[in-house]
Formats: sequence, C-alpha cells, structure tokens
Amino acid sequence: MRYRFAAYALFLVFAGRAEDAHPPTTAAQRLIRPPQIEFDEALAISTALQWWSDRSTFKTIRYGGFRVKPGGMVAGSGFALGGEFFRDDLAGGQVLIRASGRSSFTGYQLYDAEFALPRLLGEHVFVDLLGTYRNFPRMSYFGPGPDSSKNSRTSYRLEDVAYELTVGVNPFSRLRLGASGGFLQVNVGPGQHSRFLSTEEAFGPVTTPGVDRQSDFITTRGFVDFDYRDSTSGPRSGGYYSATFSNYEDRSLRTGSHRRLDLRAQQYIPFFSKQRVIALRGYTALTEARAGHRIPFYLQPTLGGPDTMRGFHPFRFHDENLLLMNAEYRWKISSGVEMAAFVDSGKVFATRQSLDTRDLMHSYGVGMRFNSRESNFLRVDVGCGNEGCRVWLRFNNFF
Repeated sequence: MRYRFAAYALFLVFAGRAEDAHPPTTAAQRLIRPPQIEFDEALAISTALQWWSDRSTFKTIRYGGFRVKPGGMVAGSGFALGGEFFRDDLAGGQVLIRASGRSSFTGYQLYDAEFALPRLLGEHVFVDLLGTYRNFPRMSYFGPGPDSSKNSRTSYRLEDVAYELTVGVNPFSRLRLGASGGFLQVNVGPGQHSRFLSTEEAFGPVTTPGVDRQSDFITTRGFVDFDYRDSTSGPRSGGYYSATFSNYEDRSLRTGSHRRLDLRAQQYIPFFSKQRVIALRGYTALTEARAGHRIPFYLQPTLGGPDTMRGFHPFRFHDENLLLMNAEYRWKISSGVEMAAFVDSGKVFATRQSLDTRDLMHSYGVGMRFNSRESNFLRVDVGCGNEGCRVWLRFNNFF
C-alpha cells in the first residue's frame, strides 16, 4: 500500500490502517456465489442507533460540541460508529466547524474535517473548506460495462484523501452558484473480502484502467443548484435541479485526465393535501477522457445498490457514462409511516452517443418510510430485478 505522508499527517489523530478481517482463503473459496436476497449490512442495530440519535432528547446528550456519529458509510460497509465535533453557533452563526471519525466492524474508515463561513454578506456568499480521508477495504467490482457478469464479483481496497475549497453565492433564496478547487490522492490495493478474489487477480489494466497504478488529481468544479422543495429530508412538493461540471487533472501518471458532467432533476407531485406524492428523479453522468488518456475505474460512474437501482448489488455496474431514472408513489398510512411503490431504470454505457432509453435495466419493489417531524430517518426497501431480490434498511431519504 502506498503511504500518503501529507494526507496522514492531516488525519493523524484519526487514521489508522485497517487490519485484515478474515484469514487467508483459496481462490475457489472466494468465488462462492452471493445470495439472491441480501440485507444491507447495517441492519437493526444501526437503524436503532440512528433512530435514537434523531430524538431530541439524544441531541442534548453532548459535551462542548461532541456527539455520537453512527452510520454514514457506503452500502456494504457494515455497522459504523464514531464521534463528531460540531459547532455552528460560533461568531453568531457566521462560522461552522466540524470534524468526525467513524469506523465499521468490517474495517471501513471515514474521517473528515470542515471549516465553513456559510452566511457572509447577508447570507449571499458562502465558503467551505473540507478534508476527507476514506479507507474502504471491501469495495465490489464486477468488471467493466453493462454486460459484466454477477458471478465475476471481486473486491478491492479504496483509500483516498481529498481536500476541497468551495466558494459560492446565493443570489436568490433558492439558487446557488459556485466553484471549487481541490486535490485528490488515490490508492487502490488488494481487497479484503474473504469470499471473493481481489480485483487485480481477475482484471488487468487493459480492461480496468487504474487497477495497477493510481494517480493524484487536481480537481476543479463549477455548479449551479435550484432548490424549491418544501423539505430537504422528506420532500412532498417542489423540485430540485442541479448541474455540476468537473475536471480531473492527472498530476502523477498523466494518463487519467478527464472531464465529467453531472445533471440531476427531482420533482415531487403532491395530491390529497400532500398525503400522497409522486416522486420522480432523473440523473446522468457523462465523462470524456483527454486524448490518449483513460478514466480510472475507481472514478467511473457506478450503478446499483440502495441509492440507485435497488434490485442490484451495490456498485454492480461501472462504465464511463450513466443514466438513471427513478419513480416512486408514496402514500401515508399513519402518522410517521408511509408506503412506497417504485420503479428504477438505468444503464451504464461507454460512449455519450448511447445516451438514450434503449437497453435499460429495471428493478421494481415496495418500501416503507419512517419519519419524525416530517423528516425521514429510516426506509426499508425490497427491490427485485433480473438478478434476484434484495432487502435494504437505510437511515436516509432515497431522494
């Protein structure tokens, strides 16, 4: 594993190397087929802690800005728990300081620190400085493109450090414009999942660029957001629209420079006094590599899992472009509980010329949402596709 001395110095208080969670196994043992019905590994204990943390009585159990921080990892990480220091009341609310560290029972680690000035010039200007360290030892990779096999699952370690400075303006109450610049350091190593081959054992750099060597990137972004939802954590009317243009400049190997455009649209159509809602989302990620360069697999758009296509394994599909569409019909069945029926459709594809609705993959299902004071803190979804059904317990709002 490559050591990033500058990055580790920043996170020295928090960061440590994850130990292997499983004893060595043979290649045959690691190719066991995954079950057709899978539960998100957070499950009940994580859900209970999140429910507890959302209660107003728990939020008062803190000392000098310190509080418990459960969850917040990617799907498949297992139950994660840590602590957070958070103050947004400094200088009369003009300064925000936050730092957190979390680790899961399967060795996933996430540490971040943030300094923000959210209300400059009468709340029309904001500045944010964020540093993040991640160490995820069991990320899934099935191979490139939409035709990858579900039986080709491998695992790899994703370790990265990111620094980003964002400056933006709020010319109107619902509109945000901004730009950011940063530095991204990436290391990919052998996966630590005992049931599956490590990614570099099954895929080479010809089909999976970046699996053998990783780069450091200078990142720049520009974004615009228009948000007129009635709530960000449990919207029942309004909409959210955003566009982000990003540039990744490969500064070490000079082989992975590329550009990326992310477009998002969400719309909520209420009726019966907002007791029922049709929620719609469209999302596309389009990339373009510089001439002679290739986009590393760990920076490619991915599809699958509890936040995109709920009938497929997390990170099931990788490619250079992505199209996703979600539709949900939500209806309240009692105070604090609602049901949802949903359809997810999407695909990954190699060239932008394939941005159309042909050859889409689909998943269907039903779910339940639990909320407190109109804020969703738990959802349970059962999604089915042509690779089986999966059950997800997540303590966030789908969209």
